[in-house]
Amino acid sequence: MTLSMKNNAKQTPPAEWFGHPKGLTFLFATEMWERFSYYGMRALLVLYMVDYLLKPERASAVIGLDALKRALEALTGPLGAQPLASHIYGLYTGFVYLTPILGGLIADRWLGRRITVARGAALMVAGHFMMASESLFLFALLLLIVGNGAFKPNIVTQLGGLYPHGDTRRDRAYSIFYVGINIGAFFSPLVAGTLGETVGWHYGFASAGVGMAVGLAIYAFGLRHLPPQRPRREPPRHAEASPRRALLGVALLFLPATLFWASYEQQGNTIALWAQDLTDRRVDLLFWQGEIPVTWFQAFNPLMVFLFTPPLVAWWTFRARTGREPATIDKLSFGCFGVALGYVVMAWAAFANDGGKASWLWLALYFAVITFAELYFSPIALSLVSRLAPESSRSAVMGLWFTTSFVGNMLAGWLGGFWSSLSHVAFFLVAAAVVAVAGALIVASRGMMRELLAD
Repeated sequence: MTLSMKNNAKQTPPAEWFGHPKGLTFLFATEMWERFSYYGMRALLVLYMVDYLLKPERASAVIGLDALKRALEALTGPLGAQPLASHIYGLYTGFVYLTPILGGLIADRWLGRRITVARGAALMVAGHFMMASESLFLFALLLLIVGNGAFKPNIVTQLGGLYPHGDTRRDRAYSIFYVGINIGAFFSPLVAGTLGETVGWHYGFASAGVGMAVGLAIYAFGLRHLPPQRPRREPPRHAEASPRRALLGVALLFLPATLFWASYEQQGNTIALWAQDLTDRRVDLLFWQGEIPVTWFQAFNPLMVFLFTPPLVAWWTFRARTGREPATIDKLSFGCFGVALGYVVMAWAAFANDGGKASWLWLALYFAVITFAELYFSPIALSLVSRLAPESSRSAVMGLWFTTSFVGNMLAGWLGGFWSSLSHVAFFLVAAAVVAVAGALIVASRGMMRELLAD
């Protein structure tokens, strides 16, 4: 099958499904499968390293691991298996969000968004299947990092390109798209996590590769419904937003967003270790009895996202009719303080159980609180950046925004390294304080952000 990636000289109004352009459905499905692959692999990563790969008899076979460990130890001092796994996790999840700035520049200036997305997806397929080779573990992570950098900023900005300037459906489209992300994130721990824990680590990683391949096929099939690529030399439209305004908006939110992700991203790191070692996972219900697999806890957050999103959006819509919907900047600060509350819940769980195993219901409450808070931050921030950025450099600006996740995930890995040395109460309170500072910084910048949005 030949797939054309050429520009169309004339644009016609896109065909619609369910009140939105058809392209939204294909981008929704593509991102859903990409997130299936990412979160399936992430749910296994720390457990795989701590319980298997970093054992002395296997670690010596991993190409480049000794050099990486020496480099990290030069900065931090001696590292045991758990702190080393935390740092590798932080490096991986961090660089996944640094490379999008390069992927955005490549798409905006040379290849275009369609080709860049397709090539990035192909690299990620290869990386997931390469995880089957223990010796190539670090090379597999590198392919996943580079592939995600090409994929992530360009698929998000293609979504914005489906809607003309001023179309009020744009914000709702990002909320719908965010549900797709979390459907994939929900099923991935159940599939990849269960395979990895019960059948074999490499079967779990392979299922992530299959998911990414499905996403690539869906994207290729739906190309004709996506926005045409802008000619490389087409001058920007006179009505475009100012790049300076977009950069100022990202700069104002950079540190708060970084601190937000540093605390939020403990889910796949120290929270996974809490679920494994310090949680009573037994369930005794009429319809199911047994023990909840560790990786299934990674499905709690995405499940709650698509349960909470419809009523929350309906609530915002109702508030908007009376002119009382929270402002964008207020939603962002509320999201930060909500995540802080989630870690206070975990600190209380650690205190109440005093080193013993806590009920799994504490984790359920933690995930409910931070998920509700996340919905006030992550999709709102994506929509905000899309609104501020000019079309001619939107992918690059979106890539720049993702560097907040890069720095935040690096900081999350560093913060997770204290899991073995701090008391668990102290650790969770530190995580709460970090994200509470983020909320305070956003409140302090409220005036300048309102001026940018008013322009």
